[in-house]
Amino acid sequence: MTQHSLLAAGRWHTLSLAQQLGNIGSEMSRAARWQGKDTERFEGAVARAFELLDLTLQDPRWKHRLKEIARLREAVADAYLGGTQYRTSFQDLDSYLMPFALLARL
Repeated sequence: MTQHSLLAAGRWHTLSLAQQLGNIGSEMSRAARWQGKDTERFEGAVARAFELLDLTLQDPRWKHRLKEIARLREAVADAYLGGTQYRTSFQDLDSYLMPFALLARL
C-alpha cells in the first residue's frame, strides 16, 4: 500500500535531493518521537520512511549516489531492528537528516 501516492506518481522525482532526504528525516523524527510510546504511529513512520527511501532509490537523477542512499536505507533497517548490527538509532538518523531538511527550506 502506497502511503505517498502523489509522490509515487512522479512528484517525488521533481524534488531536490535535500528535499527528499529532509522528508525522510521528518519520518525519522516521527519514528524517534513515537518509539516505545505508540506502536502504530512508530510503525507508520518507519513504513513511510522506507517508502520514501525506495522512491529516492528509483530516482534516475541519483544513480551515481545509489550506494549512499542504499546505505541510509540499511541504517534505517538497522535502527528498526534495534541497532544490533551498526548500533543505529532513530535519534542518530534524525540528527543526520535534519541538516537536509534545513537546507531544503532555504
